[in-house]
Amino acid sequence: MQESTAAPELPGYVREKRTIDLGKANGVALLGLLPITVVYVLPFYLLWGHRYTWVTIKASLDNGLGAAAGGWALFLLLGGIVVHELIHGITWAIFAKRGFRSIRFGVLWKMLTPYCHCKEPLRVRQYIIGALMPAIILGFTPAMLAMALGSAKLLVFALFFTVAAMGDFMIIQLIRKERADTLVLDHPSEAGCYVFRAG
Repeated sequence: MQESTAAPELPGYVREKRTIDLGKANGVALLGLLPITVVYVLPFYLLWGHRYTWVTIKASLDNGLGAAAGGWALFLLLGGIVVHELIHGITWAIFAKRGFRSIRFGVLWKMLTPYCHCKEPLRVRQYIIGALMPAIILGFTPAMLAMALGSAKLLVFALFFTVAAMGDFMIIQLIRKERADTLVLDHPSEAGCYVFRAG
């Protein structure tokens, strides 16, 4: 990142650093894959399993739909990763006094992880909403639509982007019990934030 990594200070506040290890976050995402898959796939199968038998799946693959679906999925997932970070940025920009001037995007090349960084401190509730919004828009909502429409493709999309939000869930877990007047500043070079409490 190009942002300064010097620890910021806010007059009248006590600062505490709260970050997660990206390697650990990726491990948690893998561990979370199984329970999230069960939560999504089991009700979907109970509702729409009659549509997706081995015979129908094999017929689709034999007709070349598997390769086409694979290309479609790769394009959608890569685009979705960009959209995930844009959703963070748009949501935080709504709350930030300087709007999009406080938002920066980039990639942590060491971990091949794209990021969105808000340079302005936000109320803890505002920060959590911004952290959670990609999971809501790209994960939970498509999962509900998949259940309603019987779309396996949409279900896979929802599953991927719910798992992709595991790092966001871990950061939310670090700050969710903070008081409403706590300020949260995105960390400029690590996955996490600084918490500022009135002192």
